[in-house]
This record gives sequence, structure tokens and C-alpha cells, in this order.
Amino acid sequence: MNTASKADSDRATAPVTWVIGANSGIGLALVDALLAVPTGSVVGSSRRTDALAIRADAYSARCQVVSVDVTDAASLAAAFAAIMARWGRLDRVILNAAEYEPMRLAAFDPALFARLMAVNFMGVVQGIEAVRAHFIAAQQGEILITASVAGFCGLPYAAPYGATKAALISLAESLAPEFAQHGVRLRVINPGFVRTPMTDKNDFDMPGMIEPAVAARAIVRALGRPGFEILVPRGFGWVMKCLRFLPYPLFFALTRRLLRADTP
Repeated sequence: MNTASKADSDRATAPVTWVIGANSGIGLALVDALLAVPTGSVVGSSRRTDALAIRADAYSARCQVVSVDVTDAASLAAAFAAIMARWGRLDRVILNAAEYEPMRLAAFDPALFARLMAVNFMGVVQGIEAVRAHFIAAQQGEILITASVAGFCGLPYAAPYGATKAALISLAESLAPEFAQHGVRLRVINPGFVRTPMTDKNDFDMPGMIEPAVAARAIVRALGRPGFEILVPRGFGWVMKCLRFLPYPLFFALTRRLLRADTP
């Protein structure tokens, strides 16, 4: 086999990974980490694609950028069609799109709950729908949902965001066994504090903070491996897991210490 034919063959069999919510933070770091792997192609999607376009220019043979609005099912369907038109396959999707706004009780806003639920939760639901039939027909594939350790238990000022992430964890737990019957792995990624534009909105100490590149490399190492959950970083993640098993009197004694003095 000549060099050109071998390259064509490698591209035909190398995995194609679609990262949705990929123009900044963990998503963009995932694109970089996946492109650092010698084989495989990467599709990056987001509403804004300026940072992704730079990657596509640098890795034109291995990287595709497709604009997506996760609140629009037609947008996701069109993006999936564009991916299949270029690569003829899709092996993995990472559903990472999310928004975050802290909220105090004095600023309680039902519209904020609705907006975050539309992006963080329903955006994932519609992302699953965009690829569900393809993966089931192929009897293989990997779907990863980025939730958060904020979904393990309710924390002050995080009600709108935490509720969406708790819903995602429950969604993944509910669907994983059925997907497994069809040879498809559905998994959940639960990051702790990662330095991103979202965590920049916080005005409190964030223990265990890691950089997006560190989180992304840990996630990429876990791709294709056994296990339902990818916890990054693991140490702080396990601390958060333990909180949800505390008796409520002790749990609330701890979380009350997170309240600000100016909270009514």
C-alpha cells in the first residue's frame, strides 16, 4: 500500500469525535486534546466558532467546525448531516454545551431557570436525539454528557445551574442501560471547579481548581475505557460525592457556612 492509500485508509477507520459546546473552556480544551492524539478526527460545534476556526485552519485534514444551537433541534440535525457528509461516520459525541449564572434568593428569577434548563438539559436531550438512531443502527458508539459535581447536591447560589446538572446525571443513569442493550455506551463527565469563563463568575474560593487542559487530558484518557462516570479532578469529586450521603442536619450545617452575610 502506498503512502497516500495508507493515509486514506487510516482516515477511513480512525474515530470521529463530535464535541458540542466547544468554543471555550473544557470544550475547546477537549478539541485541542483530541487533536493532540495522532489519529482520529474532531468536529467542534458551538454557537460561536471563532476559536474553533483557528483549530480547523491548523488541522484542516482532521478538524471540522459546524455551528450549532443546542436549543434548536433542526440545527443539531443539520450539523449531524454535515458531519456524515464529510466523514461518513461518527463514533463519539461529547455533549458539553452549558450556561451558568449564580443566583441569590433576593434575585430569584424563573426566567433564569428556564434558560439554563433549555441549554444545559434540553440541549443535551436534543443532542442525544440527533445521534440516537445512528448509534443504535451501528450497534456501537459512545455518548458522553458533561454534568457537574454541582449535580450531586444542592449548594447555595447554584439552584438554577445545579438543578440542570442533577437532571443530567439522572438522565444518564436512566438511559445508560437501554443504550447498552444496543452496544452504545452512555457516560457522564462530572467536573469539579475548572478555570473557565463560567467559574470566572464566582466570587468565592473554589477548592481543587484545575485548568481546562488538565481536565481535558484526563477526559480524553478515559475515552473508550470501562466505567460510567468520568470524575475530574477525582479528589474533589469524591469529597462532593460524600456530601450527598450526609444526614440533612449535618449537610445544612455545612452549606449554611457558604452563605454570605448580606444574604437576606
